[in-house]
Amino acid sequence: TGANASALIVARGAKIMAEGTASSPIIFTSIMDEIMPGQIASPNLDVELDALWGGLLVLGNAPISVKTGETAQIEGIPVSDQNGLYGGTNATDNSGVIKYVSIRHGGTNIGEGNEINGLTLGGVGSGTVIENIEIIANQDDGIEWFGGTVNVKNAIVWNAGDDAIDADQNWTGTLDNFLVMNP
Repeated sequence: TGANASALIVARGAKIMAEGTASSPIIFTSIMDEIMPGQIASPNLDVELDALWGGLLVLGNAPISVKTGETAQIEGIPVSDQNGLYGGTNATDNSGVIKYVSIRHGGTNIGEGNEINGLTLGGVGSGTVIENIEIIANQDDGIEWFGGTVNVKNAIVWNAGDDAIDADQNWTGTLDNFLVMNP
């Protein structure tokens, strides 16, 4: 927690290539989760347990609602960390592929009222593919867009502590086929 919180950050200019399948999804979870390859359900963590790690942050070079060509620092990452910058002028920027991915037990609090989302998309461009994803038990938002133009297809957010779906800074992509469930 706090300054020691873990998260996976895909910085501007980098790409994540996370391509699972329907029968073998990629699962991002806490180190405390004893889930093994081939398993879908955790053998030891309650499905409602959140804030065990940060989450997945993908940062790109697509436009955000700041002065043209300027960048911003993503929430949840200290301003001293240049890997937290996002935004730019490339609407078709490509930050990789996220398909058949589950993000679980995230949203750790790194400061007063400053939690990390399950999936944070900052200035991510339309060249990025995000399809068939689920966010399970995140303390803050399930998915949050900060500007950008990325489209997301087939998303499930279960048990988000704040907004399941949130968009800021003039996100202009689409969200097709989504389901939000809160117990």
